[in-house]
Amino acid sequence: MFMLADKPLTLIEAKSIIEGNEKVGLAPSAVVKIAANRDIVEKMIADKKTMYGINTGFGKFSDVIIEQDHLQELQLNLIHSHACGVGEPFAESISRAMLLLRANALAQGYSGVRVALVQQLIDFLNCRIHPVIPQQGSLGASGDLAPLSHLALALLGEGEVFYQEERMPTKDALKRAKISPLQLEAKEGLALINGTQAMTAVGVVTYLQVEQLLLQSELVAAMTMEGLRGIIDAFAPELHAVRRHPEQLEVANRIQMLLTDSKLTTRQGELRVQDAYSLRCIPQVLGAAWQVVNYAKEKLEMEINAVTDNPLIFSDSGKVISGGNFHGEPIAFAMDFLKLAIAEIANISERRIERLVNPQLNDLPPILSPNPGLESGAMIMQYSAASLVSENKTLAHPASVDSIPSSANQEDHVSMGTIAARHALQMLGNSRRVIAIELICAMQAAEYRGVDMMSAATRDFYDQAREIVPSIVKDRVFAMDIENLADWLFKKDIRDLNQFVKHREDRKSITEKEMLT
Repeated sequence: MFMLADKPLTLIEAKSIIEGNEKVGLAPSAVVKIAANRDIVEKMIADKKTMYGINTGFGKFSDVIIEQDHLQELQLNLIHSHACGVGEPFAESISRAMLLLRANALAQGYSGVRVALVQQLIDFLNCRIHPVIPQQGSLGASGDLAPLSHLALALLGEGEVFYQEERMPTKDALKRAKISPLQLEAKEGLALINGTQAMTAVGVVTYLQVEQLLLQSELVAAMTMEGLRGIIDAFAPELHAVRRHPEQLEVANRIQMLLTDSKLTTRQGELRVQDAYSLRCIPQVLGAAWQVVNYAKEKLEMEINAVTDNPLIFSDSGKVISGGNFHGEPIAFAMDFLKLAIAEIANISERRIERLVNPQLNDLPPILSPNPGLESGAMIMQYSAASLVSENKTLAHPASVDSIPSSANQEDHVSMGTIAARHALQMLGNSRRVIAIELICAMQAAEYRGVDMMSAATRDFYDQAREIVPSIVKDRVFAMDIENLADWLFKKDIRDLNQFVKHREDRKSITEKEMLT
């Protein structure tokens, strides 16, 4: 069981909770800290001190003082009025991540909520009750107000949830799970919805998937190297060491390891002097993508442990400070940056697909067709890949450079971080399909060359993928093949690839001594 606020939450631990069955609890020290923090709020209410969001209105209404007998109503009205999300709901994994991250933020003991509220979030997690949260409607400051309001509705027994593989009214799920609806007290509605947990949850899920897809793209690229009889010299460690980028050297080392016993790769001058960039520059491009992924990881691990609501209550000093920790700019930037890496994974893959199907660029059967002319083979698969790559380019436009004032210009600069994160996840799905298309073409090319000459690693991967997509012996509806293979890649955990490449957490670190001076 992971105990919130006992230690910082890592992305690996978040993965085990979001995707696995690990339970969540609240550290005893956190219970004490949350209760002490709440006592300060109660005392200030009793002393009738004016505090934003506790006994005032919100946003443009921050100067409106609320009478004490309306404080609970104020919080409920806040949730009802702010639940304005639209569009399709987030996947359950993202809803689950939002519950975890909101609980972890409130468990730090700076938000003035009761222990019962944090426990309600934990109970939802442990019972796998996932609020139905529309994807659209957040500006990314003052936090993810709309999506988090839909999460808060569920805690109150309102709205809808996913429970036991059904979408149902929350009250029905709570009755089945024997959980009572939460009753909000002063400050608690605001504490629930003022934060970056929607964009960060999408970011976490995206990060976990892009790390997996990057490793898979290296493996598929290695198979394409075999299909095109690529030159292995371009992956020599001394070449990459002098560039001094560790991630680039790591990619080159993994490709070399994957192809170490292949009889299909060539040497400089054997067939040609050098390969096209989409083969020769795999380490440079994917290594740079890993650098971006590492940056996103760093920012996400900060944010999943951050306190991002407003105002914050500091128990030691008794101060209540209104600020802007809810502003999503750090995650907006990270997700916009990550979109570039996701786009490039697909960009370079599509160029390799072109080299696999274009008879002017290889000595394979034209368009990988079993009967060129009568049958079109992989022709339109390349079209689909090109379309997905082009769509990614439009989605890669940085959401964080846009801002529209809200709340009568009181909230005059916003991050659009949730849009950035949503687009990153959407692009990831596109890129996975491009990698699936490359894999289909690479398998066909390797089959033409002779699968018995493939390396042990790529041959093993080939055999597994062939169980999903059979060889192209005749034109067929390839849409199903692409979707089935993309779904297989989505479900194929990084740990399943340990027989081919080491997981990044376990890999040998690249030290300065390994770089040529």
